[in-house]
Amino acid sequence: MGVKNKIAWLFLLILICQLGLVQAQTDNANKPVRIGIVGLTHGHVNLLFRLKSTEQVKIVGIVESNEEVVRKYQQRYNWPASLIYKSIPEMLDAVKPDAVAAFNSTVEHLEVVEVCAPRGVHVMVEKPLAVNLKHAREMARLAKKNNIHLITNYETTWHAAIDRCHQMAYVRKEIGKVRKVVFHHGNFGTKETKSPKEFIEWLTDPVKNGGGAIADFGCYGANIMTWMQEGRLPESVYAEVRHFKSDLYPEVDDEAIIILNYPDCNCIIQASWNWAIPRKDMELYGASGYGITDNSYTYRYRRSLKEKEQQVVLPNEGYPIDQPLNYFAGIVRGNIQLKETDRASLDNNMVVSIILDAAQRSIQSGKKVYLRNTDREKY
Repeated sequence: MGVKNKIAWLFLLILICQLGLVQAQTDNANKPVRIGIVGLTHGHVNLLFRLKSTEQVKIVGIVESNEEVVRKYQQRYNWPASLIYKSIPEMLDAVKPDAVAAFNSTVEHLEVVEVCAPRGVHVMVEKPLAVNLKHAREMARLAKKNNIHLITNYETTWHAAIDRCHQMAYVRKEIGKVRKVVFHHGNFGTKETKSPKEFIEWLTDPVKNGGGAIADFGCYGANIMTWMQEGRLPESVYAEVRHFKSDLYPEVDDEAIIILNYPDCNCIIQASWNWAIPRKDMELYGASGYGITDNSYTYRYRRSLKEKEQQVVLPNEGYPIDQPLNYFAGIVRGNIQLKETDRASLDNNMVVSIILDAAQRSIQSGKKVYLRNTDREKY
């Protein structure tokens, strides 16, 4: 065979290999991401299973040791017994998922990362990231050491009104410099809303949840404000809690106010189990106008005194993607590039952990807690 023919065959072989690699990458991209579910005691897991099935995700195993809870969900969703495992290692060994989504108590989030990270399994936890700052720092260390994604899911990430109102105020700057942000998050009480008893059991436990309303709903405002501040730490944090329903919630607060001070803006986070109706809304006040979200798909704004208030009603659909597991799958595949400032990111939620830790220290001392950039560098 002549030299030219050899070169031609070599180029043909390289082309075939490249086409095979492209085809393999395409096949992998089209395969659903294999996800294991750890825990069924978080009430939000119901929302997950009510979502329509998706080609992007395949649930390959579920870990739950509470047999009563397992039976309840098996009857509700007709799961085969082979889908259920009693421990995380058992499930990981048996089905080898690409990623795990945790729907257990907040104090158990650390254990999920401790088991999954060394195996290279990506993790999504429900809000907040961790029960305290010590757990959060260890989770971050493990995630970075083992090069896994560790993201936090908030319902409000899927609220289109928050994003559009943010664009109006912070991106297009239509209401002038934003000077005050107020968040209202919560409901009329976790027991009063008839949450599942296994959810109430740990949600009202100061060790398992890290607090009451302050942990349950205070994290939302801290998460969104950190996103709008592009990851900046507040200069100081001041917090107070109340026990209006000590008969129902003897061990944890049911009302909390957290005040965050930034160099050019103040933020008031109102987290409560005492609202007359469930709330997840925010108010942005600028130098010339305001923007207010009423619900997940409606917001109002007024750019100046000379203008009338305008209302925007967005399509009532998931934003920016239809559900958290599809979002998680996109991150795992690399189709979605998660930025450090994004609401689900580890960096954002480490700042949230720092804020909540400072809030708890403020409650204990009755004083404002000042933060420094070195607080962030500790993880």
